Amino acid sequence: MIELETMLEEGITSPSRVMFATLLVAACAGVVGAGSQSEAAEAPSSGRVTVLRTPGGGIQPQSAIDPSGTIHLVYLAGDPSSSDVRYTQLVPGGTEFAPPLRVNSEPGSAVAMGTIRGAQIAIGRNGRVHVAWNGTMTARPANPNGGSPMLYARSNESRTAFEPQRNLMIRTTALDGGGTITSDGQGKVFVAWQAQPTDAPTAPRTNGESSRAVYVAQSTDDGARFSPERRALDRVTGACPCCGTRALATADGGLAILFRAATRGVERDILLLNSRDGFQFEATRVDSWQTTICPMSSASLALGGKGEIVAAWETKGQIYFAQVNPPTGRPGQPIHPRGSTDNRKHPAVAVNTRGEVLLAWAEGTSFNQGGSLAWRVFDPSGKSTEESGRIEGGIPRHGLPTAVARPDGGFTVIH
Repeated sequence: MIELETMLEEGITSPSRVMFATLLVAACAGVVGAGSQSEAAEAPSSGRVTVLRTPGGGIQPQSAIDPSGTIHLVYLAGDPSSSDVRYTQLVPGGTEFAPPLRVNSEPGSAVAMGTIRGAQIAIGRNGRVHVAWNGTMTARPANPNGGSPMLYARSNESRTAFEPQRNLMIRTTALDGGGTITSDGQGKVFVAWQAQPTDAPTAPRTNGESSRAVYVAQSTDDGARFSPERRALDRVTGACPCCGTRALATADGGLAILFRAATRGVERDILLLNSRDGFQFEATRVDSWQTTICPMSSASLALGGKGEIVAAWETKGQIYFAQVNPPTGRPGQPIHPRGSTDNRKHPAVAVNTRGEVLLAWAEGTSFNQGGSLAWRVFDPSGKSTEESGRIEGGIPRHGLPTAVARPDGGFTVIH
């Protein structure tokens, strides 16, 4: 057995190393779940792109990378209707993920159904890990307004385990589309989701697309306490019930949120919300889509080396990305990968310090069906390179990819 005390005595005291050591100790003590073995790259690396399978056959991976180059990963395991959230990490140069810890304190309180309701992760001040996910209808603590709770948990001060899960929904109900989390690394943590206010005419009996909106709960003390959620926009945009939401703390201390509207039930545009303080937002239309059908889509945001935001989304079976001008919040020209629009969904975007963009996505998936994984690298001007790859059958049922840019300029895709 590897003793945590020995590692500490030898000077391995950074938060990520402490968590890594603790995960190994937990595995030896038999307190972690099954499926702790990692998976090596399933396909040969494509240039600087390394492709890894989610450990233990898990699904819906979401990743973040810290300044040391350690990749932090959350994913779902178990029954899709009552899953567990698991956390692990991969140290720089490593080939195996550490044995996982369970994030949710109540077993089976996460949802994998529909792909976009799973956990998201953020790395906060001093390496603290923050995780948010859509709870099941029976999860505890319950939403006092009825319906599923928006759940949150953070790693403890020693980074050896996760604190008990908490519900953040105080003023809202009818949670559906996937929630999101981000941190500025300086003590602020933001959790956002789309739901209905408790006084909406249709709440809580239906999803009421037109009365749905994006809400934000904010913490200024590393997740110890959160403010009651506040509506991001005063104007009515609606929100597509079965579509994901993505938040990103910006380099200037602000907050960006990408989500799909549902104005009048047919205008399912992608909107980007920008705020300098996390409370007052301005909305910019990124792309338009007229349809009466919920696309069940997700989105992605990433920070570039110069503080720029890169947004990625789906429209009409094709995926796009665009760089957002920080001063104006307006996106540049949308760019999409070459090739057929074979039901491309669930984009994951990462930007390295050179300004190169990796875009990964799923193809051919549906509500209860997996598909293929694909990825491509674009140069800083947005021009497509030949650095690309594809794994047939690489996306499992209810699955999607995630991606990070490594400090060495390469990328890691996890599926």
